[in-house]
Amino acid sequence: MIIITGGAGFIGSNLALALNKRGIDDILIVDNLTIGKKFINLSSTKIADFMDLDDFRQRIFHNNLPNIDVIFHLGACSDTTEWNGKYMMENNYQVSKELFIWCQQQSIPYIYASSASVYGDGTKGFSENIECEKPLNVYAYSKWLFDQWVRRQKLSSQVVGLRYFNVYGPNEQHKEHMASVAYHLMQQYRRGEKLKLFGEYDGYAAGEQKRDFIYVDDAINVNLWFWENPHISGIFNCGTGQAQAFNDIAYAIQGAL
Repeated sequence: MIIITGGAGFIGSNLALALNKRGIDDILIVDNLTIGKKFINLSSTKIADFMDLDDFRQRIFHNNLPNIDVIFHLGACSDTTEWNGKYMMENNYQVSKELFIWCQQQSIPYIYASSASVYGDGTKGFSENIECEKPLNVYAYSKWLFDQWVRRQKLSSQVVGLRYFNVYGPNEQHKEHMASVAYHLMQQYRRGEKLKLFGEYDGYAAGEQKRDFIYVDDAINVNLWFWENPHISGIFNCGTGQAQAFNDIAYAIQGAL
């Protein structure tokens, strides 16, 4: 069985669909459906079972789970505007540690979501080393701290942390203000509105600020590649490696729609 935590979320639900396309449906989705509209992301997905996060943590604690092939840990509070540090550290740090320890005890591959936000404003670069890392909010700190904890552990099975850059694609609607720039621009265009981009500042012309945008299917392929190569562990960036201007995204959306 394959476990996807955060499986009703953006990347998690797309991962489940990608597994279905490979003929795999022995999938346990773990999530918190307090935001009930996330169910839409799973409505076209074939899975074996669904489990609430709290129940899943109890199963881990009592070692009461079936045979597991891999855990893709994508569940987290990803709201960078959330400043409740206790809540953030429980969800993003403590849960990640619990799953890591259990996977190591059971010799199960553990592929988890980190974040490019650990690099802060990016002035020190984006290489996967501590010299470049300077989180600027409690979300980024929770991801950064777990990465540092992982780096101190001796591994008995595969552990991969993926630092996602600006992922966009289907199944973002539940994220509201935290959805990608591409999603928001697409909704504006469909409503007949003028597309809203950053104005001119800090030496950049209007809309020429740049980010590394990666389509969700490409991010999923990275996850699956690591699962297929269990001898490789580490913390890796998950982006295209090339920054694009916000204007490029706006023009692409206009052309597509």
